[in-house]
Formats: sequence, structure tokens, C-alpha cells
Amino acid sequence: MVSVNENFIKLPGNYLFSEVAKRVSAFKASHPEVRLIRLGIGDVTRPLPQASVEAMHRAVDEMAHAESFHGYGPEQGYDFLREAIVRHDFGELGIGLSADEIFVSDGAKSDTGNFTDILGSRNTVAVTDPVYPVYVDSNVMGGRAGGLLSDRRWSDIVYLPCTAENAFIPELPKRRADIIYLCYPNNPTGTTLTRAQLKEWVDYALENGSLILFDAAYEAFISEDDVPHSIYEIEGARGCAVEFRSFSKTAGFTGVRCGYTVVPKEVSGTDGQGNRVPLHRLWNRRQCTKFNGTSYITQRGAEAVYSPEGRKQVRETIDYYMGNAKLMCDTLRRAGFNVYGGVNSPYLWVKTPDGIGSWEFFDRLLRDVHVVGTPGVGFGPSGEGYLRFTSFGSREDCREAMDRIAAWKV
Repeated sequence: MVSVNENFIKLPGNYLFSEVAKRVSAFKASHPEVRLIRLGIGDVTRPLPQASVEAMHRAVDEMAHAESFHGYGPEQGYDFLREAIVRHDFGELGIGLSADEIFVSDGAKSDTGNFTDILGSRNTVAVTDPVYPVYVDSNVMGGRAGGLLSDRRWSDIVYLPCTAENAFIPELPKRRADIIYLCYPNNPTGTTLTRAQLKEWVDYALENGSLILFDAAYEAFISEDDVPHSIYEIEGARGCAVEFRSFSKTAGFTGVRCGYTVVPKEVSGTDGQGNRVPLHRLWNRRQCTKFNGTSYITQRGAEAVYSPEGRKQVRETIDYYMGNAKLMCDTLRRAGFNVYGGVNSPYLWVKTPDGIGSWEFFDRLLRDVHVVGTPGVGFGPSGEGYLRFTSFGSREDCREAMDRIAAWKV
């Protein structure tokens, strides 16, 4: 009989968003007349930039003719997109990268989950808490998490609490960490680190031989000057950090799927004999073995994001979502809620009133005003007592949801 990877058995039965969907579906089935407003899962609602749509149409037409047809592409991504990324996402920040340090993929979720394929199973992992669940669950699958404790923490993972009490700024690990996950602007709290605060993490990683896995999926939403868009704005980060980016939320590619990972040639790990091994080489080998590349049509659509028209259209969409965020923040605060985030991020992190638990508040919000959020405790133990809203809905839905909550007697 074939055996299974028992690390998968350790995982709780439901992924957070699956549990949310299950509860929403059950409520909808018993209340078919209700109009639900979904502000929980971070999926976009605005259409693709017109520049991307037109570029993808042209790419489809190319595929219709033998002389311009594209079959298997490079696993690392086409040069036209990698060069555009280097020029616009990093060159305009004064960051020098080469195109071959960019690996185009089907999204940041896949890459953050897969990157530990090339890292040893005995590494100690540190995560901010609350945290995007993929970081933890993928390390459970990889055998780095230990056992699940009664407080819902994993025994071998180092948790770095981020709550209102510490202004959502994680402390450096008291126990040495080999792999450190940082996501800024943060999902789920919507909070950020300044350059000085991020520099402390880079300095820690360089001093301790740690690797920072930096998720910058929401960098395009940053509006404040002292918030870095890339970890490579910090001196020394090329030697200790891998950065993940996505077109999902910036350009509406959640249903198209495109992102990329930056693996500088300087960043390395060690083998069993203590020899330095470049992670760039290992990640390239992993991708060539397990990934056939992102489609040509998708990459042409992503390239168009960097055209003058595409950049203008993306900016308009981001401004729309951040207009929603401001509307939501203002309304919730007037209604007496403590709200965090929503300035450099499309996420609002709301303190539940009167000590109500996250799932209880989720259920009451669903039942009483028919609005869907995401329970904070689903992102980690320190998320208990919070709920996440996203500003990715339509303006009309966001306004109506806020009107319902403002009139609600919790």
C-alpha cells in the first residue's frame, strides 16, 4: 500500500477561506432572499487594464498563425517581460537587478509556497502573527512546523506577534530563525514598516545568516514616502532576501495568473558540509523541473501593464480601491470601531467590539447585516479579536456595507 506524506495529515481540516466559503454558503442556502456583500476574500472586482486586454488579444492572434505561434516558453519567463520588470519596478527605485534574477510565475502564492522546496527541512521558520496562512501551511507540509499545540500555534515555528499593543511592529526573534517571512504592506493587517524598521530585519538576517522571504504583493498600494516598495531599497538585502511580486491585485490578474520572484545571485544557503550554495541556481533548477512557464499570452498582458497607457489604467484602479478603503475606514471609525491599515494597503484590520471572538463577530456580521469579512484568528493566534475587510468590492457595495454596519446595534 502506498504511504502518504503525513505532514499533510497534521493540517487542520479546512483552509481559512474554505471555512469562510462554507459558512457563507450555508447561510445563503437558508436565506436565499438576502443580498450578501462580500468584503472578506481579497479578490479584485475591477476589469483588466485595457492595455493588457489589447495586448492579450494581439497575442492570441499571433497564436493563430504558424509563423508567429509560440509553444513552450522559457521556464524563467520571456525576456521582454523580465526586462520590463527590471526597468520599471526596480530601476525607477534606483535598484540594480539583472533580468536573469527575475523568475516569472503564475503568482506569488505559488512561489511563496514552493520556494521552500529548495530549503532544508531542519531550518527554523519565523512568521509574523497574524500571517498569510500559506506561509505556515506550506512549512507544515514540508515538515518544519512540528506539532499543533492547543493554542493553535505550531511547536517548531517562531511566532512574532503583531497587535495594537506593539503598533503591529514585530520584534526581532529571541530564538534564532533561519527563514523569516515578511509581508509588507501586510496581509492581513494592512500595516507597514518604515525603511528604518525594515533595515533592522536586513541587519538581523545578515548577522545571523538568515533568509528573508519578502512578500511585496501589495507594494503598488503604498502612498507614504517612508514605506519601502522593495526590500532591495535596504542596503545589504541582496545578500539575504528573496522578493515575491504579483500582478494579481495591482493589475487585476487574479483570474489570469502572473507574478514573479526575485532571486539575487548573491543570496545563498549552505549544504551539509557548510559550503555556500547560491539559491539562484537551485530555484532555477527547481523551476526547470517542475514548471513549464507562464503562458505567452499572459506575459504579453503583463508586459502591457508597464506601457504608458497600462500604468495610467493600473493607477486609476488602485486609486479606486483606495477610495473604497478611505470610505470604509472613515465610516467604521465614526461607528466606534478601532481600524488599522487601509492607507498603504487595500486591507482594513478591525478590532472586534466588547471582546467578541473573531468567528463570533464574523457570524453576527453575516447574520445581522449580511456582510462577509474574514475572521482574524484564521490568520494566527494573535489575530483573535480582529476581523479583516478588503476594499476590492465595488464602490456601491462598499458604501452599502458600511451603511448597514453604521446602523447596526452590535
